[in-house]
Amino acid sequence: VKRFLEQLRDGQIERDEALTLCEQNRSPVAEVFSAAVRKWGRPSVEVEQAIIDAGERVTNDLRRYIRLFNGISTICPLLGLLGTVLGMIRAFNAIATADAMGRPELLASGISQALLTTAAGLTVAIPALIAYLFFVSRVDRLIMDIDAAGQELVGHISSDSWRKDTPGGPKPKTKTTKAA
Repeated sequence: VKRFLEQLRDGQIERDEALTLCEQNRSPVAEVFSAAVRKWGRPSVEVEQAIIDAGERVTNDLRRYIRLFNGISTICPLLGLLGTVLGMIRAFNAIATADAMGRPELLASGISQALLTTAAGLTVAIPALIAYLFFVSRVDRLIMDIDAAGQELVGHISSDSWRKDTPGGPKPKTKTTKAA
């Protein structure tokens, strides 16, 4: 990304080459850059809007599978709690239907079920929550980096940023551009 932006800044890369590079690299950054490069030479508002639109698509794609970890970390403790309730119902049924007061093995089965399901739910939920938090942090950092790079890209390729006195700056490819 840094090299790409440096090449743009130094005027070493033209629109078509920039677009080809973006399309060859199927990363989230390249997808956003590709949308911006398609607006090469347009006003900064249009380039920024292309970045925003592509950024929203990329963000949604990046967060799509992360939601699964959030769902797992939310649902598993509830399933464990359900198992706990069912285990306690089983233990109380043992007390109600038999003379369980003098027979702890009848209670132990229901209590064991309650504890096992709670432990199983937490065993799955805790790593899922850790993974969720890790990936959310990574995606948020990537989105901030894409945003910063996108703002720099706008400065290099929008028509608003071109000055006749800027040597080496990118020039728009128009029908009136003549070959030297």
